[in-house]
Amino acid sequence: MSELDAIGTAEAIRSGTASAREVIEAAIDRIEKLDPAVNAVVSTRFEQALAEVDRGLPAGPLHGVPVLIKDLGATVAGLPSTGGSRLFAERIAGGDSELVARYRRAGMVVLGMTNSAELGKNASTEPALFGPTRNPWRATHSAGGSSGGSAAAVAAGLVPVAHGSDGGGSIRIPAAMCGLFGLKPSRGRVSPAPAPASFANLVSVHHALTTTVRDSALLLDIAAGPLAGDAFSAPAPESSFLDEVKSRRRLRIGLVTGLAADSSCVAATERAAALCESLGHTVVPVAAGYDPAEVARVAGDVMGADLVVTVEDRLAELARDLRDDDLEPLTQVLYQHYRGLSAADLNRTLRRAQGIGWEVGRTFGEVDLLLTPTLARPTPRLGELDTSRPETIYRHAAVYATYTSVFNLTGMPAMSVPFGSTSDGLPLGVQFAGDLGAEPLLLGLAAQIEEAAPWQRTVQSVSP
Repeated sequence: MSELDAIGTAEAIRSGTASAREVIEAAIDRIEKLDPAVNAVVSTRFEQALAEVDRGLPAGPLHGVPVLIKDLGATVAGLPSTGGSRLFAERIAGGDSELVARYRRAGMVVLGMTNSAELGKNASTEPALFGPTRNPWRATHSAGGSSGGSAAAVAAGLVPVAHGSDGGGSIRIPAAMCGLFGLKPSRGRVSPAPAPASFANLVSVHHALTTTVRDSALLLDIAAGPLAGDAFSAPAPESSFLDEVKSRRRLRIGLVTGLAADSSCVAATERAAALCESLGHTVVPVAAGYDPAEVARVAGDVMGADLVVTVEDRLAELARDLRDDDLEPLTQVLYQHYRGLSAADLNRTLRRAQGIGWEVGRTFGEVDLLLTPTLARPTPRLGELDTSRPETIYRHAAVYATYTSVFNLTGMPAMSVPFGSTSDGLPLGVQFAGDLGAEPLLLGLAAQIEEAAPWQRTVQSVSP
């Protein structure tokens, strides 16, 4: 069953080819046997999952399909909710987040939580709390961050899909590094409940890492839609996202490669542009419309303000001061720096974020979608993005978000599509982005690319 995507797994269960219990038992067996090689899963609920199957699952579209949840931003009742941080190591979730509840109502079975960079502050998943997640394509290399545990779990075939969150590229970066499809939806597409809408929710959104476009579309149908009282929500689509996978609109695509990027990443993007033209789309070169350094500064302020509140609220819960070993050195530096933000500073930041949104948005008066590299550099070796060395990681980590972070700041949807590999065999991804609410255009194009240039879905064994 490990070769099937989530929709294929659900179809096998409905047809009687396999039972839901057999599917869940097989996934548990894969996690127990394969996860030690990648270190993707940090907590499990196997007995509870099997008991849920035996009691009877909802007859939803993904009845009996196993899923893993990222240990950051979403919660599963009874499991640790650590955010990859020692400061939160003893915190146990009292209930499911809204997204997890929607997965369950669709018939999915939660098996555990996946590794995350500490509080999402790294483009690689190497937290001191749980240790590094290794890339299934090559164990010496990063699986990306901060949703690296989820990406590695799907790429290694532990489960067909896994939850992720994306505040600066944290779905798209690991998707590119692990050869997966990763869509960051529009701002407000997926409810963050019960986490209150805050500055982080302006840039961060939940979705998933998948091996196929259709799985991503169906999961978005399951997860999308506001909860009554949400502070904001994305425009509702005219039809289901899964139906949009079948659409074949002719698009005008703007090609952006002018920002600093490795030649292999640029070459993959240019090949993707040529494929799009062969599929009947028009591709034209356009300017990026933003300064990556300014985007990094503005996004850093938005996320930094949220980090300060996250840390200080936890310290209030524990009724103590911050200790030297509570946070990794990088997170400690960020916390101390952003504590100095004034209300006026933050207001100016939010105004500039809106200005950047309008500037990038003007491009969508000329084109339907933008095409860029996902990564400015190929996948790094583990240790290159070492949070114990803040003076070097901040510089290196920001490079990996050169093309991704701007679409978090603007709230626009963007996706990483697997497209080729480096000369030494590591996956590469290309990114497409659209205006707010453009997920239907993105999913339709991604399905065309998937059909014309299919990618290897999973890694059969972890490479040394």
